[in-house]
Amino acid sequence: MRFSLTIILFASLVLLLALSISAQETNNPTGTAEKLRTQLSEVQDREAEVKLRLQELEFALKPENIEHHFAGVGSVHPEELRELRRKQLQTEKDRLLAQLDQFSGSRARLELAITRADAQAYQQSALGAATLQPGQNRGARLWTTLGVILAGFVLVLVVGSLAVRLAMRR
Repeated sequence: MRFSLTIILFASLVLLLALSISAQETNNPTGTAEKLRTQLSEVQDREAEVKLRLQELEFALKPENIEHHFAGVGSVHPEELRELRRKQLQTEKDRLLAQLDQFSGSRARLELAITRADAQAYQQSALGAATLQPGQNRGARLWTTLGVILAGFVLVLVVGSLAVRLAMRR
């Protein structure tokens, strides 16, 4: 009985795998363009934050502002404190400038990808989705159909073998 239950579960699994929906795998240029636009907006927001922080650092790096930062601090070597503060601010500024360069590169790549996705969406709307990739959908439907047929065949074999077993026991 366990063997037949295992075979039934296996046949059900094969049938479920064969019925997978291929519509989720289709390429939608309009959706892709929207996702890219969202990413571009996020990059631009981060870029604006970095630029704002860079302006703050430029202000803080002025010698009079560094000196003002330590106005209430008593030290034997105030010049060392000021130099340490300047180095810290300069290090942060250099790091932010590198980030800004990365954001600029990302922004350029995203803008190019958006342009391509928009062009593809336009072509798809002008020509129709079926004419852009004629063999792709047919192949996916063929594999899905073959999977369903195979799963049905396995299911028939399992049910048939169970029927034969039950008939032999009686």
